[in-house]
Amino acid sequence: MLPPLAMTAFTATSAMGTGLEATRAALHARRGGLAPCDLPGMPEGIWVGRVPGLEEVVLPEALARYDCRNHRLAELGLRQDGFEQAVAEAAARHGATRVAVVMGTSTSGIAETELAYAGRDADGALPPGFDFAHTHDLYALPRYVRARLGLRGPAIAISTACTSGARSFLEAQSMIAAGLCDAVVVGGVDTLCRMTLHGFNSLELLSRAACRPCAADRDGISIGEAAGFALLVRAEDAPGGGVALLGAGASADGHHMSSPHPEGLGAVAAMRAALDAAGGGPVDYINLHGTGTRANDAMEGHAVRALFGDRVPCSSTKGWTGHTLGASGALEAVIAAICVADGLVPGCLGVETPDPGFGVDVAVENRQAPVRRVLSNSFGFGGSNCALVIGQA
Repeated sequence: MLPPLAMTAFTATSAMGTGLEATRAALHARRGGLAPCDLPGMPEGIWVGRVPGLEEVVLPEALARYDCRNHRLAELGLRQDGFEQAVAEAAARHGATRVAVVMGTSTSGIAETELAYAGRDADGALPPGFDFAHTHDLYALPRYVRARLGLRGPAIAISTACTSGARSFLEAQSMIAAGLCDAVVVGGVDTLCRMTLHGFNSLELLSRAACRPCAADRDGISIGEAAGFALLVRAEDAPGGGVALLGAGASADGHHMSSPHPEGLGAVAAMRAALDAAGGGPVDYINLHGTGTRANDAMEGHAVRALFGDRVPCSSTKGWTGHTLGASGALEAVIAAICVADGLVPGCLGVETPDPGFGVDVAVENRQAPVRRVLSNSFGFGGSNCALVIGQA
């Protein structure tokens, strides 16, 4: 069993707000960030969770070669909530070579490649200024974050579809336990792009309004973009309590490339592994993966019922943010930390009647209650499953 890790700093930026206070305020006010898509060249009539102002974000001059939408969102996220200072203090304590970076992403800077492809010359050559290695390459994100924070420890990219951001937390536990580092900057960043929106549209999975996970009449996904970051250290290096990663679990059921196992066998295995890693004990709230599609939500309802019956309140927060793909697990780990701190169970947005077939306690209004532990689920294409237990240290 891997030891728990303290989350000494964390931050999130998404369509619901930039930084913790904006995110917290949106949750309590039940104010979502989804809106009709206004990006050029995208499918018509869809809603997305767009972070405003990314086009104006400027990277530090020394890192200009990394410029792309994904790294602008990472830059915006890193500036919030004193996160840079917290990492600097960890580096001063442990040494810059002992602070690792583990980042999850599924899009990376593919939007930059899309623009470059559209700008090919008559011979098909890409524009001379296009820098694949520093924008689109999956490793570009952890390289950027490590360079931006002045770190020199290991840097790893995780790309396991929609579990990527959550898997960064699990990998950090293993790295610290193995003695490879003393602190890890974890998280996920994903941004809107043509490939994602047209790809999900071709699968006929996109909602034509704001997505409504868990609703009896749900009709699909709204795609969003987000950056979520956390600084993880050993519990003994963070006296004074706070919020911690208590356990993490993962599985790969390999049932189908894009459809979950209908009985949720992989989801159950990941949740059970996370609960066991956290030493058992009760869970006060389950943050569902809850994308808003018929099959995925039904599978998760079945899986949660198999483990908990209808004893634990659950909901999906994607009605606020949209499905932020590889960033979703990191974003929702931060949301889970807010729920622990505030004693909040955020009810699903826009849902009047939960699907009665789930057989679980789906919250449709916010509830105030002691929240000591949150189970946060992430599931992805290819049968990738990951669950985190976030709770009081």
